[in-house]
Amino acid sequence: MTALRAARSTDAGKVGAILTEFVATTDWMPQLHSGAEDIAHAGQLITRGWVTVAEVEGDVIGFAACDGEDLDALYVARSQRGQGVGTALLHHLQKERAVLKLWTFQANLAAQNFYLKHGFVEQERTDGASTDEGLPDIRFQWHKGSL
Repeated sequence: MTALRAARSTDAGKVGAILTEFVATTDWMPQLHSGAEDIAHAGQLITRGWVTVAEVEGDVIGFAACDGEDLDALYVARSQRGQGVGTALLHHLQKERAVLKLWTFQANLAAQNFYLKHGFVEQERTDGASTDEGLPDIRFQWHKGSL
């Protein structure tokens, strides 16, 4: 059974590894950071208090990083995708907030479908000129009661 909890500093390695795995297994995503940089970034998000992890039997299998209304990241380990982990993390955040906003890449059709299924509405699209990756993206927003 999946359990959710606030991330601890000792989770940075696993959270960073989930980020690294996503980039390594996504053909359209450029690799801009090393695994060590992903772990350091995860540590910063955890230190800020933004990260909730999903775990099974003590193993971190997914995480969400949220700063107020801004959903900065939601990733699930590849072996655990499609099993409700992302939905559990998102529902946890939706219970605590009236509004959630996020950006996802236009190439990430799975993420777009996931967020649309959970009541998010597209707000705008960009050409990606302002992203580190240089990829076109989409801003989505969700309001409590919109489901």
